[in-house]
Amino acid sequence: MDNYNLDTNREERLGFPEVVYGATKSVDLLKSILGEYQSTGRNALATRVQVEKAESLRRHFPNAEYDVVSQSFVLRANKLEEMDARVGIVSAGSSDLHVVNEAYYTLNFLKIPAKRVNDVGVAGIHRLFDRLEDLKMLKVLIVVAGFEGALPSVMGGLLSQPIIAVPTSVGYGVAAEGIAALNAMLSSCANGITVMNIDNGYGAAIAAYRILMQIDT
Repeated sequence: MDNYNLDTNREERLGFPEVVYGATKSVDLLKSILGEYQSTGRNALATRVQVEKAESLRRHFPNAEYDVVSQSFVLRANKLEEMDARVGIVSAGSSDLHVVNEAYYTLNFLKIPAKRVNDVGVAGIHRLFDRLEDLKMLKVLIVVAGFEGALPSVMGGLLSQPIIAVPTSVGYGVAAEGIAALNAMLSSCANGITVMNIDNGYGAAIAAYRILMQIDT
C-alpha cells in the first residue's frame, strides 16, 4: 500500500503546486515522492528536510539544491534576477534567516523573484530607513521578527504594500519560543497586517503568491 497520495491537480485548482513537508517523512518516502515528481518532468520542493536526510537525497538527486539554513530541498532551483523582485523578505535580525530563506526558496520554486533585506530590526531602526526607497518598489512585503516582534508594526506605519508578518521562535525567556512576537503582531496598531504562524516562512510565501496572482489577473 502506498504511504502517500500526491495532489497532482492542486496547481489547476489553486494556481500553485503541492509542496512536501519533509520533517516527519523518512528518506525513503521522500525519495519516492520526489522521484515521482521528477519522473513526470515536474519540479518539487520539500521543506524542513533535516541535514542527514538531505545528504542522502542529494546522492539520489545530484542536481537538486539544498539550503541548510532553512532546510529547504528543491529538485531544480530557478535562476531568477533580484532586480526583478516583486516580493521583499525583510528580517529583524540574522537569527531569523531560517524563516527568511524558507520563504525565499518557496518563492523561487514558484518562479517569483524576491529580495532579502536582513538585519534591519528596531534595535537599529536607522538600518531600515536606509532601505525604505528600495522597499517601496516591491508589491508585497514579508516581515520576519522574533523577540517582541515589533518590526511589522513599524513597517506597517511606513509602507503601503500588503504586509505578511511572520513571528519567529527567537528570543530570551518570556519571548516563549515566538508566542510574544505572535501576540504582538496579532495586536499590532498598524492597520491591515496579515500574521502567519510562528516560523511559517512557507505559509508567508504562499500568501504573497496568492496576492500576486490576484494582481496579475
